[in-house]
Amino acid sequence: MSSAAAPTLPLPGDPPGGRRAVRVWGIGVAVYFVAIIFRTSLGVAGLDAADRFDVNASALSTFSILQLLVYAGMQIPVGLMVDRLGTKRVLTLGAVLFTLGQLGFALSPSYGTALASRALLGCGDAMTFISVLRLGTRWFPARRGPLIGQVAALFGMAGNLVSTLVIARALHGFGWTTTFVGSSLAGVVVLVLLLLFLKDHPEGYEPPPVQHAGGAYVRKQIAASWREPGTRLGMWVHFTTQFPAMVFLLLWGMPFLVEDQGLGRGTAGELLTLVVLSNMTLGLVYGQVIARHHAARIPLALGTVGTTAALWAATIFHPGDHAPMWLLVVLCVVLGACGPASMIGFDFSRPANPPERQGTASGIVNMGGFIASMTTLLAVGVLLDATGDNYRVAFSSVFVLEVLGVTQILRLRARAARRERDHHVISRVEAVHVPA
Repeated sequence: MSSAAAPTLPLPGDPPGGRRAVRVWGIGVAVYFVAIIFRTSLGVAGLDAADRFDVNASALSTFSILQLLVYAGMQIPVGLMVDRLGTKRVLTLGAVLFTLGQLGFALSPSYGTALASRALLGCGDAMTFISVLRLGTRWFPARRGPLIGQVAALFGMAGNLVSTLVIARALHGFGWTTTFVGSSLAGVVVLVLLLLFLKDHPEGYEPPPVQHAGGAYVRKQIAASWREPGTRLGMWVHFTTQFPAMVFLLLWGMPFLVEDQGLGRGTAGELLTLVVLSNMTLGLVYGQVIARHHAARIPLALGTVGTTAALWAATIFHPGDHAPMWLLVVLCVVLGACGPASMIGFDFSRPANPPERQGTASGIVNMGGFIASMTTLLAVGVLLDATGDNYRVAFSSVFVLEVLGVTQILRLRARAARRERDHHVISRVEAVHVPA
């Protein structure tokens, strides 16, 4: 199967995988898990934050938009850092930054310092996922790539559940400072674990040395990654699939369900939790399907986009004042597929780039979905203000970005497929001449 072939590798062969790989990679996943808890903790503390810092809804939404802005802007720099410095150093820096950000948010006396703390947290958070993907490629065979990526994303969604179920209750039981200071201790724990036990790669599978050439190196890495059709296709797949669920979960889902659909906060919260649970379940399904049937990548991605668009339209344009509950439930289940579908983007960039460019290429791909999410968050807010809270008009902005993304996917898919076949043939030929 072509999915089992690694791209042109300057290594003796695929990493061995095994129990030790699971243990080492698990430490990286634990760092990512804690980063997601910190990232999403604001989602359950919005009302508390508004009271604590005495801000309105627009100022409160700036927390989320700033985090996405920092996260998206850091993706290519972080990819370059991973390629040059290795996974352990970048994850260590990320854990230090997001822990300080969470602690600073707990102790911030003003809106300005809280905003700076969230920016610091977003910077550290941005360093985790690409590092975990790189760790997976260094420790597991290439054929395991799709499943490894989906499992990492699943643990990220588990972090979202911790925020929903644990942080929310702690806020009501222990208050702001105790909850956020206490949660920051989780960052200290994973920092100690990665310093003691995490290794960039197994013995005997060292990557080739990176030529440090300053700005020339940076330009070369970005240009070489971008020239690969698989990298660009991966970015557009991530762009097109991820953002509807991100927009719904991060900011606008709760207002839409409560203000436009007339649901209580408790019921709306249950529907948002359903999105998370659906994401975790479908992530394993998508990972298994892609690992076994590489040709299913484009159909899965486009099928997810099409189904999401259809249900999104059926919900916001449903005749009458409110959509029926069964339709809202189905919408939330399908939105849960957006995250797993976005992971397909990395499975296009992975075989298109050699190991020394994996971080940079993953950064380019990961930037896609967050740019789309940030754009839509802003567009929905502007349109709601301009139309007097007309969610039908505001939520229709989703279709514009989906059409743009699908157009680019269709344009690049054949070119990326040809290039991937070429890489597969070359890697097979080189493998024959590499001593065991």
